[in-house]
Amino acid sequence: MSGLSLTPAVIAQLYREACRFDVIVFKPGNVSCEAAGHSMQAADFLTSAAVSASVLTQLGGGVGERLLGAVRATRAAVDCNTNLGILLLVAPLVLAALAPTNEPALRQRLRVVLSDLSVADAEFAYVAIREAAPAGLGEAPAQSVSARPTVDLRAAMVLAAARDVIARQYRNDYSEVFELGLVALRASRAAGGSLAQAVSAVYLTFLTSFPDSHVARKHGVAAATALRERAQRLGWRGPADQHSPAFRAKLRHLDRELKAAGINPGTSADLTVASLFACQLSDALSNCAAALSSQSQGRGQGVLGRVSPAVHG
Repeated sequence: MSGLSLTPAVIAQLYREACRFDVIVFKPGNVSCEAAGHSMQAADFLTSAAVSASVLTQLGGGVGERLLGAVRATRAAVDCNTNLGILLLVAPLVLAALAPTNEPALRQRLRVVLSDLSVADAEFAYVAIREAAPAGLGEAPAQSVSARPTVDLRAAMVLAAARDVIARQYRNDYSEVFELGLVALRASRAAGGSLAQAVSAVYLTFLTSFPDSHVARKHGVAAATALRERAQRLGWRGPADQHSPAFRAKLRHLDRELKAAGINPGTSADLTVASLFACQLSDALSNCAAALSSQSQGRGQGVLGRVSPAVHG
């Protein structure tokens, strides 16, 4: 069956690029090229992206299998948890972009992937989470990752959605990614901001919109709520602030404050990477669909009857 899909090489390149911007951009509380922290360096994140890209984007295998392979590749390379949240978010996006279908919209493709998640996906994912050993994991009242799951991965994530924003993406078809992250990214670019400034805008959008799940899990809900309120007091008003030396000084002060307290808004950072990756995939799929449509109009074929070098079917 023919259809529109991106090649593993293209998806891997876009994934590595999204992870690269994760550390290029200065995000208070997170590790960056400018500021290390939490016993990690920017190089750890770049290495993690490099070794996990091919596992994530291989042909064959489901979301859970890709996730476990990527976690193991990361652990072997850097021996710490640099990217579990990122991997949980991007694995379904990767499969959505790989799927040969005539649907050009990434989020519609993603809905199919999420609806097809299996118990096997949950089993692989649970092992991956245990091996990544994120801080503050704890126990859940039902379908805890310390036991073998008896429901599919989406159902398991739904159970955790109230306390974890990453899990909530599986329940709501990545609402925060597409309706907050992508909107902020495109608005910043439309206002003339660089891609780095747009990524910073996405991070600040997440940081000020809801309590960070990673902070809540490690330090408690009160600490996560206080962080959101602290971020809101920065007075960020949009892309124009990122050109302001005074605002950048506020961000650096917050970064020092958070790292001194051992607070890492990791969920906000993971959602930022997923938002950039989703935007890149969406644009690539749209461009390929347009190119294929142009080819078909010239050759009298169906809209997606041919594939371009960037896609396969």
